[in-house]
Amino acid sequence: MKLIDISEVAKRSGVPASTLRFYEEKGLIESLGRRGLRRTFDPGVLERLPVIALGRLAGFSLDQIKAMFGNSAQPAVDKALLSAKAEELGRTIRQLDALRNGLQHAATCPAPSHMECPSFRRLTKIAAGRIERSRARERPARTRQPSPR
Repeated sequence: MKLIDISEVAKRSGVPASTLRFYEEKGLIESLGRRGLRRTFDPGVLERLPVIALGRLAGFSLDQIKAMFGNSAQPAVDKALLSAKAEELGRTIRQLDALRNGLQHAATCPAPSHMECPSFRRLTKIAAGRIERSRARERPARTRQPSPR
């Protein structure tokens, strides 16, 4: 088996060496040794990196992607997790579609100002609701402290 060094992996995969080192630190890939100061990898890493990229593109965390690989070179993808992610992406697409349509309407609306356009006002209410929900998620949960006796 011929090992390839990190610069060759970076060149052939398009993934910067710094990212390769980070992926190694996170346990997504593993170097098998060193040639001088350079890490060396099994050529199979070139098949693993596109799977990592696809997972990132789909919105999976690095920890989720790592769990998909487990101790194997081939990912063992949880189909329920994929289905849930597909549903999440579907919701996001529908939301973005509605937003695009609303913005297109606002751009051509004959109302004298955007704030007089019912469609634009509806968009601002939706946005305000999302901001409030986001703030609520960021607030730390209040826990009741026992009273000192």
